[in-house]
Amino acid sequence: MPVQSKSIYEEALPADGVRVLTTNYWPRGVSRERAGTYKRILGPSRDLLRAYKDGAIDWPAYEAGYLAEMAADDRREEIRRLAELARAETVTVMCMCKDEAICHRRLLRDLISRELEATA
Repeated sequence: MPVQSKSIYEEALPADGVRVLTTNYWPRGVSRERAGTYKRILGPSRDLLRAYKDGAIDWPAYEAGYLAEMAADDRREEIRRLAELARAETVTVMCMCKDEAICHRRLLRDLISRELEATA
């Protein structure tokens, strides 16, 4: 099954399958039901996110930092769990960003997809 990504503010659709919110901060105005499953551990650390938002680091540095954070054992285990889930149904990872090109959810989607392929 596919692994998708979208903003939590986009319309929830049946095609989303299992919705997984991956933020360190809870988005304003979003109910627990709309978010589906909440995996805070898969969001970027507050320090990394703050450095990027404040302009202390650029997107390539943020991307490298996020991927380094996701290499930790506990995070890799969560990524494996989502890949296993994606074998049976669609998984949609979400955060608050509007532009997927500069958002950790795209990186996470790719990590889950690679794990899915590696364990096929």
